[in-house]
Amino acid sequence: MSEKNEKDIEQIVPEENTEETAQEAAQDTVQETAEETQTKTEKEAAPKGKGFLKKDKNKIRIEELEKKVEECENKIAKDRDDYIRLMAEFDNFRRRTAQEKLDIVSMASTETIKGLLPVLDDCERALEVLRQSNDSEAAKEGTELIYHKLLAYLQSKGLAIIEAKGQPFDTDVHEAVAQFPVQEEDQKGKVFDVVQTGYTLNGKVIRFAKVVVGI
Repeated sequence: MSEKNEKDIEQIVPEENTEETAQEAAQDTVQETAEETQTKTEKEAAPKGKGFLKKDKNKIRIEELEKKVEECENKIAKDRDDYIRLMAEFDNFRRRTAQEKLDIVSMASTETIKGLLPVLDDCERALEVLRQSNDSEAAKEGTELIYHKLLAYLQSKGLAIIEAKGQPFDTDVHEAVAQFPVQEEDQKGKVFDVVQTGYTLNGKVIRFAKVVVGI
């Protein structure tokens, strides 16, 4: 081979190698750029994803805490209602018990006073007999003193005499045991005479007045 041909070959070979080298360098550059872009994207995406995850966890935690707060408020409201109901029931029980005690005491005193009414009746009869007799004034005064003292004591406990004679007949306080014809028109339907005195205790009738009604 001539010297000229060898030079031409040497010139052709370097040119081909240079073109291949440039293509390979361009491919390497594109690949490196793609890898850098992917790495950057992954780096940017990773922290963002973690932030969203953290935000979701905080939101769930807040919702759980709000739910617990609501449950606690409901429980407190229920406990308060139960406490108010319990206090109301206790207050009713206390009042009912106090009223029952008063009723027992009142019933006991009523029975005691009712047991003394026959004594008053006897005193009234004794006074009536003494007024019609010629016995000494001392006996009359002594009997009247006993009668009035006993009556005053019972009146201090709430006893009151039912006014009957000359009053219109009232079935709420009077008990008719007989009827008596009267001439006066204004006396008809009224109490003509009292057979037995009636009494009330604290406004409640404990014994009806037994009366004779004019007709």
